[in-house]
Amino acid sequence: MTDSKKRGLGRGLGALLPPRESHSPMVPARPPATAHDAPAKSRTYFAVGIEDLYPSPEQPRRKFDEAKLAELAESLKTHGLITPLVVRPRKDKDGGYYLIAGERRWRAAQRAGLHELPVVVQDVAESIAFERALVENLQRADLGPLEEAGAYQRLVDQLGYTQEQIAERIGKDRSTIANVLRLLKLPAPVRQLVEDDRLTMGHARALLGLDDAPAIERAARAVVDKGLSVRATETLVKQQRDGAKAAKKAPVPSSKSAAVRDLEDRLGKALRGRVTITEKAPGGAGRLEIEYMDLDHLDKILDLLL
Repeated sequence: MTDSKKRGLGRGLGALLPPRESHSPMVPARPPATAHDAPAKSRTYFAVGIEDLYPSPEQPRRKFDEAKLAELAESLKTHGLITPLVVRPRKDKDGGYYLIAGERRWRAAQRAGLHELPVVVQDVAESIAFERALVENLQRADLGPLEEAGAYQRLVDQLGYTQEQIAERIGKDRSTIANVLRLLKLPAPVRQLVEDDRLTMGHARALLGLDDAPAIERAARAVVDKGLSVRATETLVKQQRDGAKAAKKAPVPSSKSAAVRDLEDRLGKALRGRVTITEKAPGGAGRLEIEYMDLDHLDKILDLLL
């Protein structure tokens, strides 16, 4: 079976008919092949069949607005694709190209029914492709806060960049990079609220002022339920932090009798660990708790008891 027949499979009657002189709007036509033509791999700007383009594994953006995709698709039907996609060769037996920049336009072009798209080929390493995809999205402010944070973390984990290096390459202050990366410390339910646009980055940064995940989740729910502003969220977090500090400082009154406290002290010394006795009612049933430091300590306690 020839290559032309293989490429025609699954592409409908259009693959069997002679090509028309007209082409999709704003897509450069492929000139007739000659013996002096350079092979496709050596060219850097030409039209590629849409089925030969693949989404980039380095794409930092994970969420695409469906309404905006539909609007762009309608525009492409009328005007075609004006700005070429940036791609890199796909090192695979099936060939094709990975997108570096332009995945949203590629998705919209599929909806618009375009068959060929103009591309600019850049044969670069995966790390460089990822960095360029990140910069391209950031320049258009297309990334959400958590997508941006995840992209920075990948630069740290996969490429070994420091926050200073990221700031220099992206063109932002190091403090901005640090604040965005902190968003990854949010509990998963709160990150979901940010992804769903129910909490802004300002809300998220304020919530990070709390110490533990359950407190952050409770405060986040209160912010969403009450529709609090960022300033009100900061006030709520401050109140909770002040309340937690006051609770730690407040002495806990003891309701235990002197006899129970004395027994706790004597058992603790005998077992060389903290012992707590809790009575359900004076002189009635209760609970005895013995803390151990490690397995060796537990063995010693068991030897004494058994």
